[in-house]
Amino acid sequence: MLGKVKDRLLGAIESMTDEEVSEKIRRLDPRLNEFGVDPFGFDPKFVKYGIPFALFLYRKYFRVESVGLSNVPAGRVLLIANHSGQIPLDGAMICVAMIVDAEPPRMVRSMVETWVPTLPVLSWFFPRVGQIVGTRENCQRLLERDAAILAFPEGVRGVSKNFAKRYQLEEFGLGFMRLALRTGAPVVPVAVVGAEEQVPSFYSFKPLAKALGIPAFPITPTFPWLGPLGLLPLPVKYRLHFGKPLHFLGDPDDEDSVVAEKVKQVRRTLQRMIRDGLEARKHVFW
Repeated sequence: MLGKVKDRLLGAIESMTDEEVSEKIRRLDPRLNEFGVDPFGFDPKFVKYGIPFALFLYRKYFRVESVGLSNVPAGRVLLIANHSGQIPLDGAMICVAMIVDAEPPRMVRSMVETWVPTLPVLSWFFPRVGQIVGTRENCQRLLERDAAILAFPEGVRGVSKNFAKRYQLEEFGLGFMRLALRTGAPVVPVAVVGAEEQVPSFYSFKPLAKALGIPAFPITPTFPWLGPLGLLPLPVKYRLHFGKPLHFLGDPDDEDSVVAEKVKQVRRTLQRMIRDGLEARKHVFW
């Protein structure tokens, strides 16, 4: 009985995806299906069940506009993006863009923080749709299989920044550059414009965040005053700008100061792309 209910539910969810997107999913790299569920918990078949809600956000709610997708080269690649918005929906929107608007469609493996596996439900759901804990070993193994990896070098500092610091990049970690040098993967900067305004936070109550074991406890015009509904993101318009690939050479085990110079180049490029994106947009909501 439960099996029939489950099959009907999954069938109903699958029917919510239009045929064009379903075809895109079928055209994803066939190697994804070689071993069924991979060592990281990713189940290729789960994409068609996980995408309807993300697709609604992408097309209807945030009305995402993706520019420069053709800049993403085939084979192994590191997508390096700015992170913001209190709720990490920016990563989901980049992943959906690469499936439904890129040609050919690509499955993106997004790096998540090490504390995510401690969360109920998400600890099961994220791996099923291809997201993995952002350790060097995980990322290197996937790049060696020519995967497209999405990383946010600002980490939680970026996603939890206050509204006063919107579109100002935090310092980048060096790990992604060492991986790029070790695997020969090009770096494609991705500027996300719009996410900063989705949940405007004016203050982070750090003592409470620490007590709850979360990176930040944002204070917004609606949260915590309206409870969980206060974190509902505003229907801002997202714009994703994919830059031209950057290629780096060098020793991945170089001193931090040497690797940091290469990281600064990526950070400057991304900050410039963000500035250009802000100048080009007409309004936060359209």
